[in-house]
Amino acid sequence: MTGPRSTKHTNHLHQGRQDRLLRELIHDPYHSKRKLPEPTACPGCGAVYHEGRWSWAARPDEAHQELCPACQRQRDKVPAGFLSLSGAFFQAHRDEIMHLIHNLERREKSEHPLKRIMAIEMHDDSAEITFTDPHLARGAGEALHHAYKGELEFAYSEEDPLLRVEWRR
Repeated sequence: MTGPRSTKHTNHLHQGRQDRLLRELIHDPYHSKRKLPEPTACPGCGAVYHEGRWSWAARPDEAHQELCPACQRQRDKVPAGFLSLSGAFFQAHRDEIMHLIHNLERREKSEHPLKRIMAIEMHDDSAEITFTDPHLARGAGEALHHAYKGELEFAYSEEDPLLRVEWRR
């Protein structure tokens, strides 16, 4: 006669709940936690909130007025993304590089009103660009890396939805 098996079998479907702390995803404080009345128009940029999203559309006559998240960020001077540019290549091709970034922003903003450049700070050998959307900052860094190679680094903030992108060449 043989004894009990020495291998342990675990049935994961019938296992008790494992208590653990799951850190909740950090949500952007500039995106409304409540559903806005429809339609809502932004008095700052003219974007219209309809069916749960901001878009470029004709402003309805009796639209509720509320600043969109991008205009709120611009008013408060609180960017969601930073792009730092530096290096000898940047200095030599500054106009071409800035043209690429402006074209990307124009293309993105045409479909997504919340994706905008907030400010551009030019220095002798570098530049810093702030954005209303972290995805646009990332997209601009990736576009530069795709077009000109160089070094690209991303740093996400633990405390809030902030992205820092550095590109240098």
